Amino acid sequence: MGDEEKKSSGVPSGAGSEERDQWQDTDAGSPTTQQMRTIGQRRREAERKLDQHLEEAKHKAEAADPDDQKTES
Repeated sequence: MGDEEKKSSGVPSGAGSEERDQWQDTDAGSPTTQQMRTIGQRRREAERKLDQHLEEAKHKAEAADPDDQKTES
């Protein structure tokens, strides 16, 4: 019984070892270095995507209202 408790990580048996390791808690409960890198990468990608969407929206607004841009000067 003791061996089975050590092997069980609370993750379904179909999950790959990468998934198990990625979300496994550390002693202090803080994220691992790899988890922090992944979070940082996802955050940078999300910010880049948001900037791209904002630029596209800005250009669409300029193209739709060219007269409004001239009268603001």
